[in-house]
Amino acid sequence: MSLISIVVPVYHNATSLPDLLIELQQVADKNPNDDFEFLFVDDGSQDNSYAVLEGLSQTEKRMRIVKLSRNFGSNPAIMAGLSQAKGDAVAAIAADLQDPPALIHDMIQLWREGKKVVIAAREDRDDPFPTSLLADTFYKLFRRYAIKTMPERGFDFFLIDQQVCGLINEIQENNAYLMGLILWLGFDPHVVYYTRQAREEKYGQSMWTLTKKLKYFVDSFVAFSYFPIRLASGLGLLFSLLGLLYAGWVIFARLFLGIEAEGW
Repeated sequence: MSLISIVVPVYHNATSLPDLLIELQQVADKNPNDDFEFLFVDDGSQDNSYAVLEGLSQTEKRMRIVKLSRNFGSNPAIMAGLSQAKGDAVAAIAADLQDPPALIHDMIQLWREGKKVVIAAREDRDDPFPTSLLADTFYKLFRRYAIKTMPERGFDFFLIDQQVCGLINEIQENNAYLMGLILWLGFDPHVVYYTRQAREEKYGQSMWTLTKKLKYFVDSFVAFSYFPIRLASGLGLLFSLLGLLYAGWVIFARLFLGIEAEGW
């Protein structure tokens, strides 16, 4: 019998949490020979998410709740959950039900077959066009300049073996791009594909703002790619060369052409 941990970062998800728990319970029912723990990480929510979690935990004893002191972001919240997970395998899924919890059952079976990293990648997505465009651009650049094994449309939904979880916990990196870190560790990932659903209106608006997306892009790209450093170095050398050429021209013009540079 194995213990399966399911980590869920929570930020203003009060309305979706009861439905999510039902789906996680259904996953557990499909795997009667395993034990489960549902580890919810409240990432500094300002709505009543924490109260909802406490209420649900009164009847679901497999629930564990971690409350962070403030909002740190989805990746740090998942990292906090990984550090507390006790499972032989650990899955992580968003709380907004855009990713299908039922897929965890298939991911568990692949883990049993020896896959230490199983990632659920988006084959398509029903998100608004600006969101899809920004995400597709990010993953295209990330694949080209950072980690080539990143799926074309990326992933946020995964299941990893406890060995992989332990390695991630040992790294202790601030602002870590967790999905890149999982691939960077070098384990051969098995990919399952799904279509990411649009967020249902009854679950409210996403708190994933454009500003947060841009910060996430910059932090992730810089953490795993030499390209920004090389670009900065190249621009520095270029401007230095232009400065030297200009200084040479000023000296030449003064000595041989009789042109005086004003201010010199």
